[in-house]
Amino acid sequence: MAIQKTEKIWHNGKLIPWDDAQLHVMSHVVNYGSSVFEGVRCYSLPKGPAIFRANEHMQRLLDSAKIYRIDVDYTRDELVSAVVDVVRSNGVWPCYIRPIILRGYGEAGVNPFNSPTEVYVCNYPWGKYLSNDAEQGVDVCVSSWTRLAPNTLPAIAKSGANYMNSQLIKMEAIINGYVEGIALDTNGYVSEGSGENIFIVRNGTLQTAPLGNSVLPGITRDSVMRIARELEIPLVEQVIPREMLYIADEAFFTGTAAEITAIRSVDKISVGKGVVGPITRAVQKEFYAIIRGEKADRFGWLTAVPVGAKQPVSV
Repeated sequence: MAIQKTEKIWHNGKLIPWDDAQLHVMSHVVNYGSSVFEGVRCYSLPKGPAIFRANEHMQRLLDSAKIYRIDVDYTRDELVSAVVDVVRSNGVWPCYIRPIILRGYGEAGVNPFNSPTEVYVCNYPWGKYLSNDAEQGVDVCVSSWTRLAPNTLPAIAKSGANYMNSQLIKMEAIINGYVEGIALDTNGYVSEGSGENIFIVRNGTLQTAPLGNSVLPGITRDSVMRIARELEIPLVEQVIPREMLYIADEAFFTGTAAEITAIRSVDKISVGKGVVGPITRAVQKEFYAIIRGEKADRFGWLTAVPVGAKQPVSV
C-alpha cells in the first residue's frame, strides 16, 4: 500500500511540511543503515483518537538507540508528546505512526560518531497489513533465510539495518505465493516473521519463542501475553522446534501492523482445522474490544489525542 502523505512531520522538536523532510544522499543512514524506529497505531475510539501503548513504544525506541550508541536529546515523555502533536496537527486517524531516529549527514566513513542525530515522527493512514479477513487467516511458509545470529546485529533493537534480513524473508515468501515467511534462528528453532512475533497453541497451551531466539520484544506480543494471563490461558515462553508449526492446533502473528492475525497454513500444511481457533479468537476478541473502545482500557494502554473539532479520515 502506497503511503498517503499528510501535512506535517515532527523533526527535532518542530512541525515541518511533509515535503521538507529530506536527507542528503551522503547521510550516514543512507550509506550504512544507521537508524532505529518504531511502528505505532492510533485508533479511532468513540471518545476520540488514542495511541496504543505510546509509552512502551517510545521506551523501546530509546532502548534501541542506546544499544546502537545513538545519543538522543529527547526523553520518553517528550517523544510521546511529539507523537500526539503529529496526530493532532494532521487530523488523521486511525493511522500508523513512524518515529525514527537516524544518523544524518556528517561522517563519510563507517564511524558514526561525527554524524548528527536526527529525530522524525510522521503519521499516515494505513489499514490492515497481512489480511483484511480476520475469519480466514493467512498462508505462510518457513523461510530459507535465517534470523540474525546472536552477537551479529542485536535483535532486541528495532533498527533499520535488521530489516534487510526481514526484506529477504518477505520477498521470498511473496514470490513463492505466500503472505508471509517464518524465519528460524541459527539453531533451527522458530524465531519470528519478517515483521511479526508468532504464537502457537498446542493442547490448550499458548507458546511463544523467548527473546533469546532472535526475537524482537514486541509491544503487541506483550499485550497478548497480558491478555492471556488475565483470561487464564496457560502460557509459556519456550524454544519452539520447526515441526511444532505443523502440528500446532492454532497459530497467529502479532505486531503493530499485523495486530493479531491467524495463520491458516504453514508450508501448505493446515494449522489445526485450518480455521481460526478458540484461543486465537478469545485473545483477538479482548484485544480488539480494547482498541475499539468497546471495553474499558483496564491496562492503561491508550493515550488520548486531544483534537477539538477535527474529524477523522476514512481509510
